Amino acid sequence: MAVPKRKTSRARTRHRKAQWMRRSRPTEATCRRCKSPVRPHTVCGTCGYYGGRQAVASDD
Repeated sequence: MAVPKRKTSRARTRHRKAQWMRRSRPTEATCRRCKSPVRPHTVCGTCGYYGGRQAVASDD
């Protein structure tokens, strides 16, 4: 059975374990109605529309 010759350093271990935690920037879509940037599959915070229909009453 293979045995490591040296102890793996804490920095090397943490760097290896942190690889899966890397995150990419969150994607942004544009609202079809007001063209403001919104997260995909969420109601627009500016106009309150989602999927071409008004989902939330806005203060406009």
